[in-house]
Amino acid sequence: METVKVDLKTRSYDIHIGPGLLAEAGAYISPFLRRQRVAVVTDSTVADLHLEALREGLLTANIEMVALTLPAGEQTKNWQVLGQTVEWLLDQKIERNDIVIALGGGVIGDLVGFAAAILRRGVQFIQIPTSLLAQVDSSVGGKTGINAPQGKNLIGSFHQPALVLADIAVLESLKPRDFIAGYGEVVKYGLLGDSEFFNWLESNGAALAGGDQTARITAVKRACEMKAAIVERDETEQGERALLNLGHTFCHALEAATGYSDRLLHGEGVAIGCALAFELSARLGLCAQEDPSRVRAHLKAMNMKTDLADIDGDLPDAATLVALMAQDKKVVDGQLKFILASAIGKSFITSDVPKERVFDLLNEALRHKNH
Repeated sequence: METVKVDLKTRSYDIHIGPGLLAEAGAYISPFLRRQRVAVVTDSTVADLHLEALREGLLTANIEMVALTLPAGEQTKNWQVLGQTVEWLLDQKIERNDIVIALGGGVIGDLVGFAAAILRRGVQFIQIPTSLLAQVDSSVGGKTGINAPQGKNLIGSFHQPALVLADIAVLESLKPRDFIAGYGEVVKYGLLGDSEFFNWLESNGAALAGGDQTARITAVKRACEMKAAIVERDETEQGERALLNLGHTFCHALEAATGYSDRLLHGEGVAIGCALAFELSARLGLCAQEDPSRVRAHLKAMNMKTDLADIDGDLPDAATLVALMAQDKKVVDGQLKFILASAIGKSFITSDVPKERVFDLLNEALRHKNH
């Protein structure tokens, strides 16, 4: 068992990482409860796999559980489902001192965290992330929200969890594509701030994908440590926290272009986005020419998508993609912010990117896709 602390003074919390945490959930959650009852929100996929295990884990501490199961998928992150969730929690008589539990991947964590933030002006919630992506990224740091027709995560708030339980064993139930998509967020941490971690991933990525529990714990712990350190310094993304969005400016545009569908999973978009960010960095003379090919080589070795050509179906033209990028939350005074790199493990935030260079990069990638 490993524990990473997120130090935010009065809102500090622990991330516990290891196998068997669902079975021990009662012991971890009990100290947070005024009354022995919790409301759990999950999705249909996760409910079938893990909801009963959580119920049994809570019963060991005599905690009663009520549960709401939502449809699985990115489309669930909308106003309508948010309203349904909040009203269900009110129907369950959830009070300010109660705990709401998000059991699922990033979609459930984001939506349920936002519901908890606005319910009675804020109730505590606990993250039990069931995907690799959620364990290393979305369950930590307090970003919650839903998507708008105009773009991803444009509606939301910062609301830190009270506790995160990352049960490594539940990752074994993920489909290979979903597990590997989550790896896009893992590799991002090495690329943005820890070249040693990237080296370690190059050596251990295959074992991690193959189910090596020790390797998985090591990777999740390191990603959480890096995220925690950045969140502690810049909780509401006034500056440095934007580094965590390496690859995301491209990714969010591609997700919008593919209709937030199964054509492109979030972690796959992050991987393509990281490859494009390094390519752009090299073209602008910011990093060595070898860096983008090393990034791509590792992603390919992990059977990840690395190029626009890897996305099934048609994509809009470069102008439309750039317009979609301009809807990003990181736009300031109409200036698009990019996370670029001077080396593997050294990234920085800049608004100083000539638009035509972005057009050229995307046009070339689209040409490559269409031939």
